Amino acid sequence: MKKTFAFFLSTFLAGALFAGNGKLAKELESLGRDPASNGDVRSKASPADVEVIVQYKVAPTDAHHQKVGKLGGRLHSKMDFIKSGHYTVPAAALQSLSEDPDVAYVTPNRPLTGMMDIPAATVNAAAAVTAGYDGTGIGVAVIDSGINGMSYFFDHVARIVYQANFIGSSTVDPWGHGTHVAGLIGSNGGRTVYTGIVPMVNLINLAALDQNGAGTDASVINAINAAISLKSTYNIRVINLSLGRPVFEAAALDPLCQAVEAAWKAGIVVVVAAGNEGRNNSANTQGYGTITAPGNDPYVITVGAMKDMGTSSRADDLIASYSSKGPTLFDHYVKPDILAPGNRVVSTMNGGAALLTTYPQNMVLKDHFTLSGTSMATPIVSGAAAVLLQQNPNLTPDQVKARLMKTASKTFPTSSVATDPATSATYTSYYDLFTVGSGYLDIAAALKNTDTVPAGATALSPKAVYNATTGQVSLLFGTNVVWGTNVVWGTNVVWGTNVVWGTNVVWGTNVVWGTSTMAGFNVVWGTNVVWGTGTTEVENSSIAINGEQ
Repeated sequence: MKKTFAFFLSTFLAGALFAGNGKLAKELESLGRDPASNGDVRSKASPADVEVIVQYKVAPTDAHHQKVGKLGGRLHSKMDFIKSGHYTVPAAALQSLSEDPDVAYVTPNRPLTGMMDIPAATVNAAAAVTAGYDGTGIGVAVIDSGINGMSYFFDHVARIVYQANFIGSSTVDPWGHGTHVAGLIGSNGGRTVYTGIVPMVNLINLAALDQNGAGTDASVINAINAAISLKSTYNIRVINLSLGRPVFEAAALDPLCQAVEAAWKAGIVVVVAAGNEGRNNSANTQGYGTITAPGNDPYVITVGAMKDMGTSSRADDLIASYSSKGPTLFDHYVKPDILAPGNRVVSTMNGGAALLTTYPQNMVLKDHFTLSGTSMATPIVSGAAAVLLQQNPNLTPDQVKARLMKTASKTFPTSSVATDPATSATYTSYYDLFTVGSGYLDIAAALKNTDTVPAGATALSPKAVYNATTGQVSLLFGTNVVWGTNVVWGTNVVWGTNVVWGTNVVWGTNVVWGTSTMAGFNVVWGTNVVWGTGTTEVENSSIAINGEQ
C-alpha cells in the first residue's frame, strides 16, 4: 500500500478486552464514560460527538434509527447488508446505545488508507493471453481513490462501465493510487508495453479514498455494498481492495470484515492487500502479526508482495521485507494467502495526481509511474481471479481462492536479506507460513488446474493454534473446508512440503516460535493482545515510493 498506518501498539489483558456489556469497541469504552477522552475517534465537527458503525442482531429498521435519533444521534447511511448503520452520536450516549438489546457491537468509523511487463511475466500471465483470456465480460470493482480514464489505457473510458464516489464529489482520481491499481488490472497498455493482467476487463470505479488517499470504514463499506448491489448489472465477479487499517478486534466483530464477507457470500471474489508493516518491530514481533484489516478476514484472498528483481524469471524473485506477516491478531488466521509482484511496479498514472506532483522522479515514460507495496501486488491477483472466472464462469469465490493457492509456486530460499535504498538498513526475511502463505502466484498453473472442490466447501484460511504444553503449533480447520484432510487438497499440497508443523515445527524466528517468556511472543500468542490505535499517516519512505533492493 502506498500509504500505511503507524501502529501505536498497546497491550492489555485479553480478559479485560471488553468492559461492561462488551458491546463497545475498546476506543469507545472510556469515551462513553468520559466525553473528553480519546480525541482520536471524536468527530472533528463536534468534539462531543463520535461517528460510529452500529452492528445489530437483526436487520435494522426505521425504529432502530429513530432510537438513535432520540439519543441525539443522526443517521448517515444504512448498511442493511451487514445489519448495520453509520451514525454520529453524542459521546455521552454511547453507553445507552450499547444497552439496546438489539445492538450487537459498536465501533468508531475508523480511518483507513490505500496501501507491467515484468510483473506479468513473473506470474506467467502470458498463458492467459495465449489462451484468449483477456477479461472480456468480467467486471472488477476497484474500491480506491478513483480512476482517471485516460482514453488509450481504458479504451476511451468504454471499459469503465460505472462510477460512483463515496467520500467526495468526483470519481476522477486526485491521488493517483486508484489509477495505478486499475492499470495493473486492466490497462490495454496504450502505446507502451505496460499492460494489465486482463486488458479487456470492465472496471467499476468506486471511489472511497480522497485526494490524500484517506478514507473511513463507512466509505469503504458503502462502496462494497454498491458492488454487491451492482453485481448482476455489470457482472461484478471481483472486488479489489488495495487499502487497509490496523486490526482492533476479532474479524467476527469488525464491520469492515463483515462487509467483505457479505460480498464473498454474494459470489464476489474479494482480494485484499496484506499491508506494508513487515518491518514493524515496535511490539518486538519482527513484523509478525501485522496483517491489516480487512486482510485479516478468513474468507478473502490476502496478498503479500514479492520483488521481481527487474527480471522476467521467477528464479531470482524474493519476498519484499515490508510485506506484512501473519498470523492475524486476535484470531490467528494464517495470512497472507498468496504472493504477487509488488515492488517497483510500473502502471498508469494521471497527470496532476498528488503522487505524481510529489514524486516526479517516479515517472516512467508518459503517463506511467513506479510504486511499491502490497497495494500493487493485490490487483495482479485480482486480474488472475478474473482470468479464472472468464475461463470458467461457474467457479465460486472459494473455488477461485483454492485453485490460486494450490497452484502457487512453493519454491523459496530459507531466508533473504533486503536493503532499504534510502537508509541502507537491512532486513532479514524467513520464508515461513506467515510470510509467504501458500506461495507465489502462477497464472499458467492455475489455468491448467482442473481439481474439483466438494459442493458447498469453503476455502477459509485456517487458524494457527499454539499448544503451550508442548510448545508446538498446528493448523485448525473449520468444518466443511476444502483443505486439511484429503490428499488432493491436503495441507502440504496447498502450503508446500517445507511448511511443517506438529511434532517437527520449522519456522524462521524465535520471536514467534520461541518460549512464552520472550518479548514479542505474548503479543502474538500469549495473554497480552495487541490492538491498534493508529490514525492515518503518510509514509514518505522508500517502502512506499522507491521500493527496496
